[in-house]
Amino acid sequence: MDFKRLATRDKALHINLDSSIYGSLAEIGAGQDVAAHFFKAGGASGTIAKTMSAYDMAFSDAIYGPEPTKRYVCQSRVEKMLDKEYRLLGARLPERASHTKFFAFANTVEQINFNRTNRGHGWLGIRFQLTPETPPNECIIHVQLKDSDPSVQQSTMGTLGVNLVYACFNYHQDMETFLMSLLDGLTVHHVAVDFFRITGPDFEHVDNRLMSLKLVKMGLTKATMFGPDGKVMLPADELYKKNILVLRGRFRPVTLVNQDILRQSAEEFMNDPEVDKDNIITIAELTLSNLRISENRQKDEQDFLDRVDLLCKLGVTVMISHYSEYYRLTNYLSRHTRGRKIGVAMGVYNLEYIFNPSYYSKLKGGILEAFGDLFGRNVNLYIYPSFKKGSEDHETVLTSKDVEMPPSMQHLYDYLLETGKIKDLEGYQKDHLHILSDDVLEWIKRGEDDKWEDMVPEMVAKSIKKHCLFDYPCSVEERIRITQEKKEENIQRQRKILRW
Repeated sequence: MDFKRLATRDKALHINLDSSIYGSLAEIGAGQDVAAHFFKAGGASGTIAKTMSAYDMAFSDAIYGPEPTKRYVCQSRVEKMLDKEYRLLGARLPERASHTKFFAFANTVEQINFNRTNRGHGWLGIRFQLTPETPPNECIIHVQLKDSDPSVQQSTMGTLGVNLVYACFNYHQDMETFLMSLLDGLTVHHVAVDFFRITGPDFEHVDNRLMSLKLVKMGLTKATMFGPDGKVMLPADELYKKNILVLRGRFRPVTLVNQDILRQSAEEFMNDPEVDKDNIITIAELTLSNLRISENRQKDEQDFLDRVDLLCKLGVTVMISHYSEYYRLTNYLSRHTRGRKIGVAMGVYNLEYIFNPSYYSKLKGGILEAFGDLFGRNVNLYIYPSFKKGSEDHETVLTSKDVEMPPSMQHLYDYLLETGKIKDLEGYQKDHLHILSDDVLEWIKRGEDDKWEDMVPEMVAKSIKKHCLFDYPCSVEERIRITQEKKEENIQRQRKILRW
């Protein structure tokens, strides 16, 4: 990045010396260091109206209201803290409103305990004005604390809090700089930022889905998620103790084959006696390795979000991850499931890819180490068949039992088949097997609607043509209209999030 990285003390002092910025800081748990940075930097009387810590749960409930879930390190708690503290500023300091940019900062944090039986994490938020006497903006983030020393985690939260406050007032015109600056003075070995949301009148142009994608691209986190409604989700919350069924793909575009794989694997997954039918989440997962399609970064990112939109409209939860290997993906998911079942749906030709020993050459334990994560954590693979490549009649169906393995892999492969770790999906639609996404994409680009429309869900076909997705032929005027429509859709999406 092309900006000067300031030390934490310099950032706190810079805020303190800006007489137009004034507000409150409220901290719960292992988050007491943020206010301390502002006090120690000097000139804090010019910035801080109040600091507080409602550490006891009874006091916290009396001030901010009880949490129905009894969890105090959660998004709703930090939102209640922001609501309360920001309202008090306007009520108690009306004489400052005309020349002051008010802010309220809050965090609620769980640090690692003495016995090291938990994971440190926290919610941080700030509600702030960029211009006096205007409606406020709000930024909320969630972080995972990676250090095993409680004092280091506390220090990390202090630095992160100052970085967030400083970014809101100084990097708001460049959101990539904003995101990267959150880790100034820190590294990804200290902390992961796995949720980011910014809203308000000064940020209606910001697409929070794109910000979540950038978190993964920049390495601030390994994965992000979107619900069927398109809203950004926190993976740790959504995956917690869930039975997870995941389908990896490019989804460019979503085809009837993708839809059939999800349908057939979901039926097989629900019939597993170890799976609680009422506690299942189905995920379509895209990896960053499938992001780049051109030399235009903005086009690539929009294309990625277009795929997310289509999947969400089909009622699917979407994950974007930095895990190109299947075993890393299942390892990540298993951290949250607490032993619940994980199902991975895939095409039959992916099996050859997974069983290639050279794929795991960087691991000390090679393929056996990888398979310990891939198959050893209550994971099953659900295999969708395909027509055999090179078959003369193009009708010979290839299943997992027909895959030819290298001699060194055959016994291991046979074992996984016999124990049911690898299962064929038998209720597939044979008339869909000829559909290849590369062919569909090429016909879309050529505008040959008669060749591809029947190979994708009806809703997908309508969206591709209406919004000129995947380089579908459109006039310049149509593309200008579509760009404006997307801007308006994002503004409406942002406004729906606002709670005040």
